Amino acid sequence: MSAGSKSPQATPARPRMTFAGLAAMKERGEPIAMVTAYDFPSAQIAEAAGVDMVLVGDSAAMTVLGHESTVPVTVEEMLMLTAAVSRGLSTPLLVADLPFGSYEGSDEQAIATAQRFIKTTGADAVKIERGGSSVDRARAIVAAGIPVMGHVGLTPQTAATIGGYRAQGRTAEEAVALCESAVALQDAGCFAIVFEAIPTAVTDAIMPRLTVPVIGIGAGPSTDGQVLVFHDLLGIYDGHAARFVKRYADLRGEMVAAVSAYAHEVRTHEYPQPEHGYGMPAEEAARLRAILDASAPPRVKRA
Repeated sequence: MSAGSKSPQATPARPRMTFAGLAAMKERGEPIAMVTAYDFPSAQIAEAAGVDMVLVGDSAAMTVLGHESTVPVTVEEMLMLTAAVSRGLSTPLLVADLPFGSYEGSDEQAIATAQRFIKTTGADAVKIERGGSSVDRARAIVAAGIPVMGHVGLTPQTAATIGGYRAQGRTAEEAVALCESAVALQDAGCFAIVFEAIPTAVTDAIMPRLTVPVIGIGAGPSTDGQVLVFHDLLGIYDGHAARFVKRYADLRGEMVAAVSAYAHEVRTHEYPQPEHGYGMPAEEAARLRAILDASAPPRVKRA
C-alpha cells in the first residue's frame, strides 16, 4: 500500500429489517423503499441495493409468466417464486402476494394458504387485496399469527369489477370508501397497507387517519414509502407502463443489443475465440489422437 493511502473501509452490515423497524421508520418520517422481485437474481439485486422491503407480487403473472393480468397465477407458482426470492435475501422484509382465489372463500382457506407461504417459502408476511370481506380474512390470518399487509385503491386481482386499470377514489364518496377500507384493514391488524393508483389529494386526506406504514404506488408523495415493479423501474418489461412508473434504466434495450451482438458473432465465427476454450497438454492431445486412430473402425469404401 502506498504512503498516504487509506485502508479500504468495509461496508457495515445492515441489520435485518423487522416489523418494529418499519414502524420506527414511519415514526421518524424516514421513507421506506420497497420493490418487487420474482427470482433469485432479482432478489440479490434488491439486497445489494439496500431496499427495506421486497414484495413477491402476483404481477409475476404478467412480467414473468406472460399472462395479460394477475388473475391466472397459481398458488404453486407463487410459492416457487417466493422461495427463490427468499434464497436471495438477507436483510429486507419479504412479503408474498396471496394470488386470486386462494383466500377469498373463507377464513379457513385464507389461513391455510397464508400458512403454506410462511412455512415453505421463508416469507415474513403475506399481502391480500381490497377491503370488504378481505378485512375479515386479514383479521383471521393475523389471529393465526401471520403478519398481513393490506392493499386498497387499484386492486389488480379485481380490476375488471372496478372499471379496469384506472385510478380509484376520484369522487368524494369513493375516497371515503377507500378511507374506510384502509382504517378497517388497520383495525384488523395489518402491519402496513399498499395504496395503489389513488389521487394525491385523497392520500393526503387519509394519511393522518392511519398509524401503520402506508406504501404508495401511484398514490403521491405523502405515503410512508414507495413500491415499484422491478421490471418496470429497470425498463425490462415491454408491456404497458402506468403513468406512475419511472424508468431508472432501459435494460431491455441493452439486453436485446447484447444478445443480438452474441448471435452476430456466432454466425460470423467471431465467437468463441481461443481464450474462451479450455487447453490440454500437447502430449495428452497427441496420445488422444493416437488412441482414437488405433481404435477407429476401418472405413468402408463406397462403390
